[in-house]
Amino acid sequence: MIDLLHERLGSVTLKDTLREARSFLGEAPYPAALREPRKAERPDEGTNKPIARARKLFAAGKPVLGTLAATYLQTRGITRLGPAPRYHSRVFLRQGEDDADPPQRVPALLAKIPDNRGQITGCARLYLDPSIGGLAAIESPKRILGQLHGHAIRFWSDSRCGDLIVGEGLENILSVGMPLPKFDLASCLTATHLGLFIPPPGIRRIWIARDNDEAGRNASMRLRNQLESLGMACGELVSHLGDLNDDLRAFGKETLRSSLLKTMQAQGLEIEDG
Repeated sequence: MIDLLHERLGSVTLKDTLREARSFLGEAPYPAALREPRKAERPDEGTNKPIARARKLFAAGKPVLGTLAATYLQTRGITRLGPAPRYHSRVFLRQGEDDADPPQRVPALLAKIPDNRGQITGCARLYLDPSIGGLAAIESPKRILGQLHGHAIRFWSDSRCGDLIVGEGLENILSVGMPLPKFDLASCLTATHLGLFIPPPGIRRIWIARDNDEAGRNASMRLRNQLESLGMACGELVSHLGDLNDDLRAFGKETLRSSLLKTMQAQGLEIEDG
């Protein structure tokens, strides 16, 4: 199992894999590996402060089950989680760049953003309101620490069917994963970054799950042009309402599943999801 996890994560060392496995099981984090001499480090390892802060923040989180983060996702109809999201009860929050007040400490849903080598480059933060279990009533409750350009939050299935569903927001892509559990998922968090996504190796087909608006349409077109120039097959999944989480909550998992599969089949691609 460790070998399979090591391959799936694309970890550089066995210690990285063991650390992730222990964290997912809710155990104490595996001792960090000794630092290599600075001259041997990659440019993004230790020299990029936002990336280093993102890794530190995510490492400080804990599994989401039984936390406010799980409550938030459940209110959105989402129970498919995996090791990508974590929870932290006291994440620093500034209201704005020019905010002179000391930062607050607010509970937040965290999600790691890896590159195609499996190395964490960023951490998404969804600040939560403990009184209602929803997003905090602040300007921009969803924020990113570190580097997102070309990357995404990943949610792997056990099927390895060769298809990847790529979408915008975290809640939206997880909403697609609820009725289609055999598909791998990637959340680019914004329409802009959806259009910049760099697919990982080994992916045979990509489905672009987008919001039903102009920003989503433009991002999908940009990504689709890039994928087709690489000779990669792709299709498009568009929400009926504002976004796919709206569809999940309005129509239910089974109806959404039927709708998504019909859309896929109508685009001429065979479906391996059982």
